[in-house]
Amino acid sequence: MIGFRNASKDPARSRMRRLAGAGLVLPLTVSALVAGSAGTSVASPGTGPTAVVSMGDSYISGEAGRWKGNSLTNSGNRTGTDRAWVSGSTYDPAKVYGTTAGGCHRSDSAEVKSAGAIADVAVNLACSGAISENVFRASNGGVPFKGEAPQADQLAAVAAANNVKVIALSIGGNDLGFADIIKDCALDFVIWNSYCYDDQQYGVDQKIDGVMANVGKSVDEIRAVMRTAGYTDSSYRIVLQSYPSPIPRGAENRYTQSDWSRLNTGGCPFWNRDSDWARDSLVPQIAGRLKGVAAAKGVQFLDLRDMMQGREVCAKASQQVTTSAPASAKTSEWARWIDSSETQGPVQESMHPNYFGQLAVGRCLALAVAQPANSAASCKNTAGADQTGMFLTPTP
Repeated sequence: MIGFRNASKDPARSRMRRLAGAGLVLPLTVSALVAGSAGTSVASPGTGPTAVVSMGDSYISGEAGRWKGNSLTNSGNRTGTDRAWVSGSTYDPAKVYGTTAGGCHRSDSAEVKSAGAIADVAVNLACSGAISENVFRASNGGVPFKGEAPQADQLAAVAAANNVKVIALSIGGNDLGFADIIKDCALDFVIWNSYCYDDQQYGVDQKIDGVMANVGKSVDEIRAVMRTAGYTDSSYRIVLQSYPSPIPRGAENRYTQSDWSRLNTGGCPFWNRDSDWARDSLVPQIAGRLKGVAAAKGVQFLDLRDMMQGREVCAKASQQVTTSAPASAKTSEWARWIDSSETQGPVQESMHPNYFGQLAVGRCLALAVAQPANSAASCKNTAGADQTGMFLTPTP
């Protein structure tokens, strides 16, 4: 059963305690895993192995890559969904996250790893929970995070040892407080019986200009590092990407909001009104502003707002994994549900693209790299298909 469940006589009150106690801390982890060694010799631009690098937060680091869909079974391999299962009741997250388990959560299925052969080497510098200041160079306001140097400073070493061709960047979500928005909206469903969208929209509007300025500075910091390493701006590309919605619109949710099924069974405790706001207002607002930053900085934009349409947690077009419905990229959900009491792993994995979602976004990156370096495109899925059905359309 999902962590919200319990058999007490006052289930709503117990759910409230668990949700509030867990705090729904959902740091946005950064994506891709190192696919190969960065090498020990120093290469000049245009020499050495080609490299694709991911930088930023959890939506690109590979957070939730442990899970192949969501299952109510808590034991064993959780009906085949838990890739960290060893045997019996033993689980080893390092099978998925390597040495970053419990930290940056760079999974083996992260975006740059799942993008395929777009470069000789895939280097993942992204880290779960990172904000823009964790990307900046230390000399220009950058701050170390989880025991690692700022990501731009790490990039300098990668740029020296490889011929970097693509840098994929996902940043801004933690600056904006995306995890707190999810937590507060869930608490409004579980505890307060009220909507969150109005208060949350006000908060977003107050912060978003500053957040986008920091996203722009992140791009500038990457450019500065690469220029110092001898690269021209045209010798590689930066792909700035937006965020997908992990929850569906209210009308597309397979669980009614009139009882506790969204909480107890689906792991998506949000009202229809708040779900519609998140899907059709918040996610597009962030995407539109990130597109503006990409255009202003002359970098490529990859719009992921519709990437998981119909594949979100609780979406009618997808289903949970059961013994009669095995884990499949064609039928299972592509995002991790909310498991606040951590019966199946850390709560920070909640509301992130899971293994199937990461395979899909990796395909999106591969498609984007085949486009002009200053282009803007939206990546979408084909209903009933796996990651091979991803395709690009013009951005809204």
